[in-house]
Amino acid sequence: MASIISEDIRFHLKTKTGDIGRYVILPGDPGRVPKIAAKLDHAKCIASNREYTTYTGELDGVRVSVCSTGIGGASAAIAVEELILCGADTFIRVGTSGGMDLKVFGGDLIVASAAVRSEGTSYEYLPDHYPAVADFQVVRALQDAGNALSTDQDGNRCHVGVVHSKDNFYGEIDPDTTAVGQKLRTAWDAYVKCGCLTSEMEAAALFSVALCRGVRAGAVLTALWNVERTKQHLPDFNCESSERAIQCAVNAIRLLIQQDAK
Repeated sequence: MASIISEDIRFHLKTKTGDIGRYVILPGDPGRVPKIAAKLDHAKCIASNREYTTYTGELDGVRVSVCSTGIGGASAAIAVEELILCGADTFIRVGTSGGMDLKVFGGDLIVASAAVRSEGTSYEYLPDHYPAVADFQVVRALQDAGNALSTDQDGNRCHVGVVHSKDNFYGEIDPDTTAVGQKLRTAWDAYVKCGCLTSEMEAAALFSVALCRGVRAGAVLTALWNVERTKQHLPDFNCESSERAIQCAVNAIRLLIQQDAK
């Protein structure tokens, strides 16, 4: 019986082996892909289908790709699976988030060392109690790149630690509008108590796919604002720019290229 899955062109991305570099930057928003690709040399659009837009160019003479993942873990997992089939083995997510720990201000960078698995996709890759952790080499490269772009000022720092990944964006904003509001609030408060830095929607799935497939993954996130600071009427900043996170990812890829060449 014929299959809709082709070995030549990937079903969702519409990319094929040879289109993709070893290193891939993963924004969620397709609109960010050309902006990130502009930081590469000789970048060109490879494919665009559904939420997935893919460019490939070069950094320091090495092929690097940029591919959007859409919103949420399931969509991100599909992108990573198909990119791996096309030859990629190192992934950096560039995303936005809502701060949780009070030391995080809008505008700060957060390098995820691991992700709380408050979503569904990771459970189809890892056992229930296995942690969704980032690759140490990628985390270290992101930390070095992030620190170089940061200062010891509110809204311009770089933090490294655990982030929270979820499926329900509005469950974070207003959990009591759901039928499981108490469950969401209790879990959220526990994660805050444990020092969770920020909340987003794709890191746990990305790390879980990477762990299962034996590839490297990390994530750098911009805190748009801090949810807990807002609740407590504390000073904060609203940040609408992902430029520093994008540059952090690009610089981290450069560091990894240099390290991998040794």
